[in-house]
Amino acid sequence: MSAPDSNEAQRELWNRVRARIKASVGVDVFTSWFASLELEEIVDDVVHLSAPTRFLCSWVQSNYAERLLEAFRQDDENVTRIQVTLRVNGQARPRLAQPAAEPVSLAATPVAASAAPQAPSAPRLIRDNTATKGDALSGSAIDQRMTFDTFVAGSANEMALGVARQIATAAANNTVTFNPVYIHSTVGLGKSHLLNAIAHAVQSADATKNIVYLTADHFMYHFITAVQRQSALGFKEWLRRVDLLLIDDMQFLQGKSATEFGHTLGTLLTGAKQVVVAGDAPPRDLEMLDERVRSRLSGGLVVPISGFDLELRRAIVQRRADQSTARFGMHFPAPVIDYISRAVISHGRDLDGAVNRLVAANQLTGELITVPLAEKTLGDLIRSREARRVRIEDILKIVSRHYKVPRNELLSARRSRDVVRPRQIAMFLAKALTSRSLPEIGRRFGGRDHTTVLHSVRKVEQMIKDDVELAQEIELLKRMLEE
Repeated sequence: MSAPDSNEAQRELWNRVRARIKASVGVDVFTSWFASLELEEIVDDVVHLSAPTRFLCSWVQSNYAERLLEAFRQDDENVTRIQVTLRVNGQARPRLAQPAAEPVSLAATPVAASAAPQAPSAPRLIRDNTATKGDALSGSAIDQRMTFDTFVAGSANEMALGVARQIATAAANNTVTFNPVYIHSTVGLGKSHLLNAIAHAVQSADATKNIVYLTADHFMYHFITAVQRQSALGFKEWLRRVDLLLIDDMQFLQGKSATEFGHTLGTLLTGAKQVVVAGDAPPRDLEMLDERVRSRLSGGLVVPISGFDLELRRAIVQRRADQSTARFGMHFPAPVIDYISRAVISHGRDLDGAVNRLVAANQLTGELITVPLAEKTLGDLIRSREARRVRIEDILKIVSRHYKVPRNELLSARRSRDVVRPRQIAMFLAKALTSRSLPEIGRRFGGRDHTTVLHSVRKVEQMIKDDVELAQEIELLKRMLEE
């Protein structure tokens, strides 16, 4: 068979495999984990797939390699192994068949399914400059732009900034002032920026410090991988040797990983090691953690970041506008700065996005940056933020109160009708009123699978069609949540 014919045959095979996988796992799981995979080549008995991120490479390799292998073997029994590697700028590296002169970079290849179990690589320490940034097996990447110098301070976040600076100074000098520290706010108000800034400051002051920054997803991934490879003790011991542990997006920690975090937290605090955690709710609302861990977090320093006032929003927009002016040479008139500050009221990321849109409009069309251009360019952003942001915690509280079902029972495994129906309605509202994905909603509802959430959503949609009274009841709940 000629090379073009061979490539076409492999593409057809991959299309059949994708169809089997989608039918097997469902549309939502397929979209989350398989849709962005691409077939690079099949060499001998090895199928080489590529993914756009290292985390996706590692997750698919660890959790779905066998399912993929089974799907391929329905057409080609000679296939014995699946290998998933990183795709950068449209090209996967390393390829299975490469010219002899091109060295294969083993560091970019997650462990293959048939390889012998190994201890997971430790998440990347800030001081290790040789580690590959963003490697899923090397921890969460640090954003080089998120430093104290680039943080815009105001009344809403000045306490959090002061605490973060004090933590960084103390950690660099081998002392502990507040421990643990828990920073919480809604999305986009600067929690991740402060965690990154602490890491940068401590590393700059003392490059020998063992500093670890992990998102909750990465913490779970490392723990699950360690258990699968029978190296959980090594993972625990590694964490206990760190000087500064920073955990972001705490609200996503679930299951046994949440329990392990509790053990790690206790050990580090006993050894006077600094721990800083960020989440989207106060410790008391982190239902995935047991009471002792919530108590440990509450017993430290809990620092909220409130919504940005007009003055802080204007300062952020001005800073971003000044940066764009220095880079591109365009002019942001004061009325435009004022318009963005008053119209975009959600959070810092939307303010950044508003400035970026105007920069793009100016660069692409040559149109001067004016208030009419801002009105035209930012209209959908402003409209999309007019409604109050609904959180899953709000939904749980409203549904619990309306149906007189304790919140912990909505998250429990109870299957009685008086619990199941309110739980399904709460999941439906979470899907309808929040931007959370089905897997995220499942995690927030007691660690349920996304298919359970999808079943609940479809069940309530059908009930609304059949029951006018229920439809009115759910509309009432929506109004209560959006007010």
